[in-house]
Amino acid sequence: MEEDKLKKEAASIRAAELKERIKDYLEAKASIPSGLEMVEEIEANRRRIMAYFGIGESEWADWRWHIKNRVTSVEVLEKLIPLTQEEKEAIRRVERVYRWAVSPYYLSLMGEDPSCPIRRQALPSAAELEDKVGSLDPMAEEWTSPAPGITRRYPDRLIINVTNRCAMYCRHCQRRRNIGEVDRDRTRWELEEALEYIRQNKEIRDVLLTGGDALLLSDSVLEWLLTELDRIPHVEIKRIGTRVPVTLPQRITDNLCRILAKHPPIYLNTQFNHPREITREAKAACDRLAEAGVVLGNQAVLLRGVNNHPFIMRKLNQELLKIRVRPYYLFQAKLVKGTTHFVTPIEEGIEIMEHLRGYTSGLAVPTYIINAPQGLGKIPVLPQYLLAFDGDHVVLRTWENKIVRYPNIGRKRETETA
Repeated sequence: MEEDKLKKEAASIRAAELKERIKDYLEAKASIPSGLEMVEEIEANRRRIMAYFGIGESEWADWRWHIKNRVTSVEVLEKLIPLTQEEKEAIRRVERVYRWAVSPYYLSLMGEDPSCPIRRQALPSAAELEDKVGSLDPMAEEWTSPAPGITRRYPDRLIINVTNRCAMYCRHCQRRRNIGEVDRDRTRWELEEALEYIRQNKEIRDVLLTGGDALLLSDSVLEWLLTELDRIPHVEIKRIGTRVPVTLPQRITDNLCRILAKHPPIYLNTQFNHPREITREAKAACDRLAEAGVVLGNQAVLLRGVNNHPFIMRKLNQELLKIRVRPYYLFQAKLVKGTTHFVTPIEEGIEIMEHLRGYTSGLAVPTYIINAPQGLGKIPVLPQYLLAFDGDHVVLRTWENKIVRYPNIGRKRETETA
């Protein structure tokens, strides 16, 4: 009985320690509202935008209407959201060099503060013209393209870049060199050439359709492409890279889901970067995808002024799990010309990872990734938990910075039997 009492006392002390460790996050959490917690503000924005365009619910629910009516001018933008004179001047300067466009849906998520994380991702800023270190193609995609539309950086998988179209043009886009002045899908000839390359290279088992945004292909082209990939015996899985669950969830239609359901296994990676992007519409889109058998993951980008805080990232990943999206990668922002004002110190990314591991579910902990230059692939970057090898033990650091010696039993047995 005395031992039971001691165990209970020890457990109570430990529980109190853990409760204290999460106290600061719980206090800050309410100041980082998700889109699901901002329903009234987003709805008011939506009503204002609909009134300006003179539309009803049927048009708002039509993804093609949003594409046709993307906001691309300061004159329209200032009638929909408040803009400072500085913001207007910056947009006019930047649009002479870099294209921009925002879907009415994504516009409805914006707050009035110029530092709003939605505004920072969607609206041009003067910093884009002040970039002195970025390059147009830091990933050397144009040097790793053995066939039209293909990027190949790994032994068993590759990318087909199927379009340059997006629902909006994110200011941190890694492929802004491809945007151009005209929206253009790959031609049928180019896609056939890409498919033939895959047929001739039997080690390719994993194909990623991306862009631009792969889900801005028409339903008919997407179904044809998935069918052709299914006919290649060595292609085991298809992946889709898309941001439409975030920027244009209306695109996730019942017909699209029927098409995707016919071509398993499909893994879809999207890019939620801030809890504010997780709205009722985004949740409904992800629910439809999940119910169609699509496996959902998230590839966030670490962006200065958007999500570069441990508590923002923790809440983002926890909210993603609630809508059945698994946090997969957290990317260090790439050194793309016109975007490096978003780049954070790498130690900041490591610190964010330190405040995820142990502090939240393992399911809510993505892998922090730096893309090696010149197309050399993804490099995982982790806090240092393995400190030393000490004979038949290893020295480890826990998530609470406690140092432990752990027996390396497998090594000891190999030595004894050698």
